[in-house]
Amino acid sequence: MIPIKIQCRSISKGTGEGTALVSRDPISFLGNVDPETGIIVDPDHELYGKCIKDTVLVFPSGKGSTVGSYVLYQLKKNGFAPAAMVNLESEPIVAVGAIISDIPLVDRPGIDIYETIKDGDFLKVNGIEGYIEITGNI
Repeated sequence: MIPIKIQCRSISKGTGEGTALVSRDPISFLGNVDPETGIIVDPDHELYGKCIKDTVLVFPSGKGSTVGSYVLYQLKKNGFAPAAMVNLESEPIVAVGAIISDIPLVDRPGIDIYETIKDGDFLKVNGIEGYIEITGNI
């Protein structure tokens, strides 16, 4: 596979890489994700039962309580945070959580990421320069 580079807006600086975990459902970190395990615990969520640890978590946006920012921080401190995140449009809860947790985050991708990125794709996220690179499938 020839690597595909997708320009984005940088939200949280840093770089991260890992296997894509893709959801079309917004995520409320307070209530949807167990901060002790990184597992999606909401049975109505598309990613129910999956662990976000060390993934590149691709989802449209966050939702819910501002405490979600702190849950992201807890995930990082507990060793169960995603390696990086990609949003269609980041909102303050996810943005603040990513920044305080040093989790690279980009949004506003230049193409339809749901047509391009699939579960299992290996992604590199550059929150410094603002891009995603799809380098293959593991």
